[in-house]
Amino acid sequence: MEPVIFHVDLDAFYASVEEHDNPELKDKAVIIGALPGHRGVVSACSYAARRFGVRSAMPISEAYRRCPDGVYLRPRMERYHEVSLRIMEIFADFSPLVQQISVDEAFLDMSGTRRLYGTPIQAAEKLKAEVRRQTGLSVSIGIAWNKYLAKLASDFRKPDGMYQVVKGEEEAFLDQLPLKDLWGLGAKGRQRLEELNIRDIPSLRMYPLGILKRQLGAGAAEFLWDAVHGRDPGIFSQEPKSRSLSTETTFGRDTADEEGLKASLLDLSHQVMFRMMREGFTGKTVVLKLRFADFSTTTAQTTLVSPVVSAEELYGEVLKLFSKRWSKGREVRLIGVGLSNIEPAHAAMQGDLFEDPQNRKKRVEEAVVMIRDRHTEDALVKARLLHPKKRT
Repeated sequence: MEPVIFHVDLDAFYASVEEHDNPELKDKAVIIGALPGHRGVVSACSYAARRFGVRSAMPISEAYRRCPDGVYLRPRMERYHEVSLRIMEIFADFSPLVQQISVDEAFLDMSGTRRLYGTPIQAAEKLKAEVRRQTGLSVSIGIAWNKYLAKLASDFRKPDGMYQVVKGEEEAFLDQLPLKDLWGLGAKGRQRLEELNIRDIPSLRMYPLGILKRQLGAGAAEFLWDAVHGRDPGIFSQEPKSRSLSTETTFGRDTADEEGLKASLLDLSHQVMFRMMREGFTGKTVVLKLRFADFSTTTAQTTLVSPVVSAEELYGEVLKLFSKRWSKGREVRLIGVGLSNIEPAHAAMQGDLFEDPQNRKKRVEEAVVMIRDRHTEDALVKARLLHPKKRT
């Protein structure tokens, strides 16, 4: 049975949620992150804002210079996670094998579902329609026989797009893409390729692998060699659920922005803990993963005496690991957070839950999760993530 992999990506997710909740924002340049006049970066923005050159991880001062008339909003992470959960549940109705890789994207293994949903294109159309019916949001879907090609295909026709890479036509598809769209190839990598007179994907494919290894290093060369031949270089591996629970994000552009990296760690920490709580697990070993612009990857972990019980506790431990493994100015292409050494949450509970401040936070977060699961609207939001006008 030939593999059929969907990569489903929510279009401008944070901004789309804000537009859905407040229709007055429709078609406006919505920029989510720090507010003008404050230190910080852009977390996300609408397609209308991107037309002004605004992009994720850009300093908010630069975004304001380019788009002074934009609508600037603080992120509402809990609301985005709530919508993300609903969408992941829709995905689970279509496939038992869903790999969520960030708050707004996932891989679905749709192999063997033709009798249920028709051809891959027909199945993708049904999935897009169901997401829009239940949430009002649009998704872009890439279809291929491996995850890497599916990821590239979902970006090919954004927004609200769909594209299938048929087996045997991988190189023809790749040759339509500019070199900058090759996922995982950062600015420094492109600069080095240009120095070698490699300016497009066909040229890269024809370059001898042995020489490429000497010029770029074995890891980067092998990654690119697999990528331009339509093979999965292994970016999106699945952690065994029995051993750990993790999530990660690969940046479209390498970034060395400290505030942006820390914001990503906070977001990922909440994703991991909310999933832990919903699945009834906890863990003692905190894991940080970093992949740098030169394709080198490092992981760091620390094992605590007691299980992690709140997203804020997890974030605090991840920050300690981050400060040890990252140096200012070093560009990052992927960042991930995880918990391993996991066990059922009820088995880890000892003593009075209200003796430890972290357990109080856990109780609050569990209540938030329960209320969000029961309500479809923005029932509870952290005060620090609210717009100033909503604070009372």
